[in-house]
Amino acid sequence: MCGIVGGISQREVAAIFLEGLRRLEYRGYDSAGMAVLAAPGELRRVRTLGKVQCLADEMARNPLPGRLGIAHTRWATHGEPAERNAHPHVCRDRCAVVHNGIIENHQRLREEQAAAGHIFTSDTDTEVIAHALHDRLEAGRALPEAVGDTIRSLEGAYALGVLDTRDPDRLVAARYGSPLVIGLGFGENFIASDVFALLAVTQRFIFLEDGDLAEITRDAVRIWNAAGESVERPVKTSGLYADTVERGPYRHYMLKEIFEQPRAIGDTLEGRLSRNHVLPQAFGTEAERIFQGIQAITLVACGTSFHAALVARYWIESLTGLPCNVEVASEYRYRKQVVLAGTLFVTISQSGETADTLAALRMARQLGYAATLAICNVPESSLVRESDLVFLTHAGPEIGVASTKAFTAQLTALLLLTTVIGRCHGLDRGSEEQCVDLLRGLPGKIREVLALDGTIGTLSERFVEKRHTLFLGRGDQYPIALEGALKLKEISYIHAEAYPAGELKHGPLALIDEDMPVVAVAPNDKLLEKLKSNLEEVRARGGELFVFADDRVAMAEARGTTVVRLPRIDGLVSPLLFTIPLQLLAYHVAVLKGTDVDQPRNLAKSVTVE
Repeated sequence: MCGIVGGISQREVAAIFLEGLRRLEYRGYDSAGMAVLAAPGELRRVRTLGKVQCLADEMARNPLPGRLGIAHTRWATHGEPAERNAHPHVCRDRCAVVHNGIIENHQRLREEQAAAGHIFTSDTDTEVIAHALHDRLEAGRALPEAVGDTIRSLEGAYALGVLDTRDPDRLVAARYGSPLVIGLGFGENFIASDVFALLAVTQRFIFLEDGDLAEITRDAVRIWNAAGESVERPVKTSGLYADTVERGPYRHYMLKEIFEQPRAIGDTLEGRLSRNHVLPQAFGTEAERIFQGIQAITLVACGTSFHAALVARYWIESLTGLPCNVEVASEYRYRKQVVLAGTLFVTISQSGETADTLAALRMARQLGYAATLAICNVPESSLVRESDLVFLTHAGPEIGVASTKAFTAQLTALLLLTTVIGRCHGLDRGSEEQCVDLLRGLPGKIREVLALDGTIGTLSERFVEKRHTLFLGRGDQYPIALEGALKLKEISYIHAEAYPAGELKHGPLALIDEDMPVVAVAPNDKLLEKLKSNLEEVRARGGELFVFADDRVAMAEARGTTVVRLPRIDGLVSPLLFTIPLQLLAYHVAVLKGTDVDQPRNLAKSVTVE
């Protein structure tokens, strides 16, 4: 969600901050702002509604010279998108604050501060932090001590960057529940909510842990933990480079990421396969022992990752014989849980900072699960650090808000997991070898499907004027239909719903007419004939069908029916491959409609608040 960049340097920092904010645009935001200490006691601030470019344009008219500052992109939680609600927030020209997260006790603090004479200029929860900090600074506390006292009064989640206009030689940062990193340079140090923001200036990072408070100067970093003890956090070198997150020749990040899927899946498989089996060590040194003892599996995720979990349930129960439960993370902790003995708890998240998924993990650790496993794309994330076992997808940075390569990399990881657990619970050698062969062949198969891009681009023209679309699938293709509907609604703003095709007669048939396109995925599997019968129900009611079908499926084009042929696909990996044309369809429809493909309205990439 919101993005933070800040730092202290021997050079002017405004241009560095602007570039950092641009690299965080994928997270989703509605306003942007920056505050820079031009001289001791002289704070200059610019805030704008809209894109980072609006901030850049305003700064061209009103420059922000200085070598210490903080900047922010805001996604509205408390208070509407407006310049007055944009960060940084300032109290009486003494201190400035940027904040990610939600302060749950802000209303009580606001009332207390208003009674004490503070005047509020925004509707945000963040402003209470600035006023609380101001009072402590005016009482004579040094900046780190003032921030430490302030955060002890807060309830909720926060990542903070703070400066004091009377203290030009240091910046203070703190985190609890929202990610924050320190980027280490030479004669300069920075903070950010994501390493991507700082790749242009450093590849050396310290990842703050929950409860940490850090004092940052040009030449040093000091960190205290939640108990107030001085601690050392490891310095890690990122393998990413600044040009990793460039679009290159692609019009949008989303299209680039769709076409990166063969590489992303190849990287996710690399080092995880032997000649004929999946290496259990890919999930951790204790994975094989743990997997041998489990008796059930619970998968927990949000959004697209939840759809990956739904697919995995079909794989797990068919190949391992173990019961598998799938939970929406945002609902999981709000009902009483009954944990079966020997259950493995698996969380799935691209960022590893998804607030609901993290909260579910923390609750699960108290409930007696046999072990926890994180499937994640970010090695330094909270989800990874707090899980017993970890599988890192190697999808690389995903900038487009609508997830594509992260989804297929998650599916790849889940099929690897299924195969390993299956072997621990009686999966025969021949079946395991077949799984390995299919996994190895995935990058090539995806390239074959991507060759349909032109065909799907032409087809998308028939969706542009539509207001609703229905997606259908059966078996493990039903979650793929859900994912296809999600992609279309996310970036084209066309209302889209998905159903198991067999459910048509239980209600959705009432929606079918010539203005409701129906998209179906048709692999060559045991449910094909039943799917055909369901599609006949649509055609009989005048609906327009668009069917993505395995090349072996006997289905002719006719009036009202368009068939797009995919290469021959084995049923086990068909969910990964049938999702590709649905991604391309959503992309091309959105381009034709002229929407903001990479940053759709109202959405954020990393949902780090509940």
